[in-house]
Amino acid sequence: MLECLIVGDSIAVGVSQVRHECMSIAKSGINSRDWNQKHLHKLKPTRTLVISLGANDLGINTEGHVRSLRTNAQAERVFWLLPSQKLKPRQVEAVRRVAEEFGDTVIPRPESNISADGVHPTYKGYKILGDQTR
Repeated sequence: MLECLIVGDSIAVGVSQVRHECMSIAKSGINSRDWNQKHLHKLKPTRTLVISLGANDLGINTEGHVRSLRTNAQAERVFWLLPSQKLKPRQVEAVRRVAEEFGDTVIPRPESNISADGVHPTYKGYKILGDQTR
């Protein structure tokens, strides 16, 4: 069993850079459908799973794709890093519903410590997210 696995998009990439002890299957810009198509078969049982997906979803069934990921994941603890509520409210609600269904922990995107692009955390923001997933 893996100790820690981080999966998802660019936010997952950033968190994996501050959680060096975790394995990562993450790619900047990937949406939940494409992540599942490319990586769902690679999931292994893990103690802690951190998921960041939905922020790059446009015109796809976010809830169906994140539910598929979560249904296939074997993890003792699961943390979901939410997309921006302001930019992706439908995707946030989809992730929240799935997380609640499975009894997982939801971590909102930080309001402060966000880089100039308004989307990605700063290094300090990634450290905060990383600490919240321990």
